[in-house]
Amino acid sequence: MKVKYLFIALFFTISNMTFAQVKFEAKASKTKLGVNERLRVDFEMNQDGDNFSPPAFNNFTVVGGPNQSVSNSWINGKRSYSKTYSYFLAPTKRGNFTIGQAEITIEGKTYKTVPIDVEVTAAVDQPTDGNNAEVIADEKLHLVAEISNTNPYLNEPITVVYKLYVGQQTGVSNWRQIDNPKFSDFWNQEIQIGRMQPREEQFRGEPYRYVELKKVVLYPQKTGELNIEPLTLSVAVDVPTQRRDIFGGRIYTTIDKTVAAGNRTINVKPLPAEGRPANFTGAVGKNLNFKVTADKTALAATESLEAKVHVSGNGNLKLFDLPSLNVPSSMEIYEPEYAENVQTNLNGMQGSISNTYTLVPQQKGKYPIPEMSFSYFDLNSETYRTLTSEEILIDVESGPAVSSYTAPTGGSGKQQVAAAGNQFRYIKLNASLRPVGEDPFLGSPLFWTLFLSPLLLIPLAFFLGKRREEMANDVRGNRIRKADRLAKKYLSEAKRNLGKEEEFYVSLEKALHNYLRAKLHIQTTEMSKERINALLQEKGADPSTAGEFNGLLTSCEFARYTPSSNVTMKQDYEKAVTIISEIDKQL
Repeated sequence: MKVKYLFIALFFTISNMTFAQVKFEAKASKTKLGVNERLRVDFEMNQDGDNFSPPAFNNFTVVGGPNQSVSNSWINGKRSYSKTYSYFLAPTKRGNFTIGQAEITIEGKTYKTVPIDVEVTAAVDQPTDGNNAEVIADEKLHLVAEISNTNPYLNEPITVVYKLYVGQQTGVSNWRQIDNPKFSDFWNQEIQIGRMQPREEQFRGEPYRYVELKKVVLYPQKTGELNIEPLTLSVAVDVPTQRRDIFGGRIYTTIDKTVAAGNRTINVKPLPAEGRPANFTGAVGKNLNFKVTADKTALAATESLEAKVHVSGNGNLKLFDLPSLNVPSSMEIYEPEYAENVQTNLNGMQGSISNTYTLVPQQKGKYPIPEMSFSYFDLNSETYRTLTSEEILIDVESGPAVSSYTAPTGGSGKQQVAAAGNQFRYIKLNASLRPVGEDPFLGSPLFWTLFLSPLLLIPLAFFLGKRREEMANDVRGNRIRKADRLAKKYLSEAKRNLGKEEEFYVSLEKALHNYLRAKLHIQTTEMSKERINALLQEKGADPSTAGEFNGLLTSCEFARYTPSSNVTMKQDYEKAVTIISEIDKQL
């Protein structure tokens, strides 16, 4: 009987020793692979440990991992524990290599794995990846920037469409933008995308699904090689695993991946110098139309009419100046009212722009509005075209007669009007006077008031003259006041659009560009940030002020893609007023 109990005790002792034995080993998914394949290496242990140290993986690149998995279960009263560290490796060259030893500390003792010998051969036709979710996500997810034209002319529109390609049997559950391209040296307009519709297309010879995430129209503002920055996204990719649920459906794992469209370079050609008209102001487009119209051709003197200079079609409508209207000097002409009706799609800007002038004839007669010409670079024929309007004859039917012939003059603003010979015909020469009262005027209160009033006005005139002299000598104050008026003039439209985000920033950017055109006498084709910065400093502006001006232009570009509050728009408006005032004072 004692022998029986002895055997039972010995059996349990051996069983406990077997269960308590520590196992720490390395396993490779294959020992022979092609240089274009992936290798999975698992380091498994049956007890939890500390200070895990993987090998150096010489001659391999770690493309995934370490991924950690733990299994802890009880079956028929017996505990089963397993912990695994998994790595996914890509060989860097062909040859025979050794994956070194990994180390771990369990219950104060250090354990090491046995090295694994691996043979790397030439590339194979059908590579396998060791069932790595990270690798699958890398291979089945691509962000691509498709550019319509990589060799455009200056101010010729190009489109950039960002597509996200997803391979078969994988999916995307979520995505967000990490970095948005700034499109330096381009005028840009993003095309709104409604509901995203997945489509199917061949990509790199394989069937893929894709969605269009972003569409942008760009107008290059410089010549030479220009860089288009990448769009960067964080994407949650659903990758299938080898496991299945209780209904037999495949279980997916979600991998967070960062993808970028990659830098793209385009080569912008300058507009040809040969054949360029003298009146060319930078207009580039297709089939542009030009006309000058008047709302009436017969009217009386001192009545007003409106003359409109109008350009329509497909081109860079927001990026050039309209020609100025010329009228006879006997017509008053006022500052034009600018209007635009422009839509931007993947073909570029389409619509019309116009300047409407208010004209007031002062004398009777017939006055011609001479023909005007407008030149643009036609992208269809790659040549310059000049369009000419018809002459408009204005018949002033009644009013003072013309004293002499006056030639047409250009420009805007009020004109000097020649005086007619009978200009005083409305003054009544035969007046019927009568006494204003029975009391004598001499010595009356009215007499003394009129007599002493000039004496009382002398101190007031002296004070006003002194004040005027002080203001005239206050050069800095006059500059500040003039600069403030100038800033408010250019920013009036932006102020009216406060609260309307897109309209506000479009009008703010337009105001900044119009100010530079008027102040620096440069065309929109020269409107790169580097050019602006150089010209401002050349004219005497502080580098910090020039930098703030360019920073505000950049803010206008960013605000199209990010929501802005009313407070932010008001701050940007006040900042624009301050910067324009500072630049005007410094220049």
